[in-house]
Amino acid sequence: MEDFWREIESAKESSMGALEEPTPAEAKPVDEGELEAEWLEDVGLSALISGDEEEDGKALLSTLTRTQAAAVKKRYNTYTQTMRKKNKHPVRDVRDIFGVSESPPGDTCDSHPSQLDDTHEEKELPGIIKTGGSLPDDASLNSTTLSDGSLDEEEGFAVPRSGSVSILETIPDTPVHSNGSADPGQSVQNAVSDDDYLEKNISSETEELSYEVSYSEMVTEAPKRNKLKKSDFKKEDYVLPKFIVQKTRFGLTEAGDLSAEDMKKIRHLSLIELTAFFDAFRIQLKRNKTEKVKGRDSGIFGVPLTVLLDSDRKKDPGVKVPLVLQKFFEKVEESGLESEGIFRLSGCTAKVKQYREELDAKFNADKFKWDKMCHREAAVMLKAFFRELPTSLFPVEYIPAFISLMERGPHIKVQFQALHLMVMALPDANRDTAQALMTFFNKVIANESKNRMSIWNISTIMAPNLFFSRSKHSDCEELVLANTAAHIIRLMLKYQEILWKVPAFLITQVRRMNEATMLLKKQLPSVKKLLRRKTIERGVITN
Repeated sequence: MEDFWREIESAKESSMGALEEPTPAEAKPVDEGELEAEWLEDVGLSALISGDEEEDGKALLSTLTRTQAAAVKKRYNTYTQTMRKKNKHPVRDVRDIFGVSESPPGDTCDSHPSQLDDTHEEKELPGIIKTGGSLPDDASLNSTTLSDGSLDEEEGFAVPRSGSVSILETIPDTPVHSNGSADPGQSVQNAVSDDDYLEKNISSETEELSYEVSYSEMVTEAPKRNKLKKSDFKKEDYVLPKFIVQKTRFGLTEAGDLSAEDMKKIRHLSLIELTAFFDAFRIQLKRNKTEKVKGRDSGIFGVPLTVLLDSDRKKDPGVKVPLVLQKFFEKVEESGLESEGIFRLSGCTAKVKQYREELDAKFNADKFKWDKMCHREAAVMLKAFFRELPTSLFPVEYIPAFISLMERGPHIKVQFQALHLMVMALPDANRDTAQALMTFFNKVIANESKNRMSIWNISTIMAPNLFFSRSKHSDCEELVLANTAAHIIRLMLKYQEILWKVPAFLITQVRRMNEATMLLKKQLPSVKKLLRRKTIERGVITN
C-alpha cells in the first residue's frame, strides 16, 4: 500500500495553504432510533414516522419483495422500540401501520429472518397478474398491476374482502424471486450477451449475471441449492472474472435513460435492496449516521456537486458532470495519458496553490487560462477536487459493511452485486460523476505499458480521495479501510461497462410502483381495499 501512504502525505502537503477544511458536527453516540429514522427517510418512507398519507409511500411498499419487506419491517420495529424506550412522543404500533395481527406478541420480525442460515420463511406469497387495459398517459413507465384476485371488467379490479384498516397498508404481493416476470413460475431467460460490450461466447472464465432476480432473494435462496462460492482477496487484476449479463425482456437500461422521477424511485428501492442484501449475511449496512458538512456556496473546491451543476447548467442545461472536472479530464488526455506515474506525482506546490485560487475566482466567469496548466498539475487538481468535496463521492459509512462482507470471503459476483446496488443508490450527481471518472481512468489504464498505472495503482491512489472520512482512525484501521475502498474502486473500473445498467428487477418494481401511484391518485376505493388486504395477507409484521 505504498501508493496509498504516499497519497496521504501528498494530500496533507497540497492542503497546506488551502481553504480551511470543513469539520463535521461533533460526533455523538449513535442513537439507533435516529439511525433507523434516517434510513426510513433515505428510502422514501418518512411517512411511516410522520403518519402522513402519501401515495408514493404506499406504492413503494406495495412493490417490495419478501426480503426487502423484511428489511423495512426490521428497521421500523427498531425505530418504534427505541422511541418507546426514550419516552418521546407517542409512537404508533407497527401493526397500526401495516395491519392488525393475531399472532402472539412475541412473534416479531426476528422470528423469521431472511438470512444465510437454515431458517427460511415458509409462507407462500400471492402472485401477480397483468392487466388487460393500458396505463394512464402520464405513467412514466409501462407496468404490471398488483392483483391477487380476478379482474373486474368495469373497474379493472375485483373488490377484495374487507380487512383491517391502517395508515400505510401496502404490503408487497410479489413472487419469492422478483425476476421481473408477471408469472411467479416463469424462469429467467437464457443468457445471451449485449453486442455493444459483451462477448458472444461464454468462455470457461466467464460467469453469468442475472439482472432479473432480486440479489437479496438470490443470496437468501443460495444455501437451498448450494453454498456460495468463496474467493480469496488478491490484488492481481487477472483474478477478476469476466461477467456476462443475461438478456432481459426489456433489454439493458442505462441509469441516464430513465427520468429523474423514476431514478429517484430506483435509488429508494436500491437502498432497501442493499440493506436486505447485507441482512442476508447478518451484516449491518450502516453503523453511523452520515457525516453532514456544509460546503461552500461558490467557487470550485469544497463546493457540493449539486451546487456546481446548478451553476454549470446556466451555461449548458444538459450538463451532468461538473464542467471544471471535464476540463481536468481534457488536460490530462491532451498530453498526460502516456506520462509515467501521472497520478503519483504531486506537482509544484506553489503552482497548485495559485491555480486553486485562480479557479475559485475566475472559472465561473470563463476567465481562467487553461493553456498554462500542464497535465501533471491537472491530475493533482483532479484529486484535490474530490478530496475537498463536503462529503466523499462514495458513501464511506458503508465501508465497514463491505469489510465484513469481504471477510466472509464471498465470490466476486456477490461483491459486485453489493457494489451494483450501492451505485444505483447514489444521488444522480454522484453517480453521473462517478461514471465519467471511471471512464476517464480506464483511458489512463489503457496506456499502462507507458504510464505504469494499473487498475490497482489507480484504485490505491484514488481510495483516500473518493472514500474519505473526517473521523479519526488508527493507522491499522485506516489501512483496512483503504484496502477495501481500493478493491471497490478496482471492481468499478473492471466492470465499468455493466455497472451502470439498472437491474431489471428494479425497473419492474418501478413500473408497478408507477401504476399503483396512478391508481391511488384516482382514489379508487377498490384499490385501497386491495392494498389493505395485501398488508394482512403478506404478513410483513406478524401473522
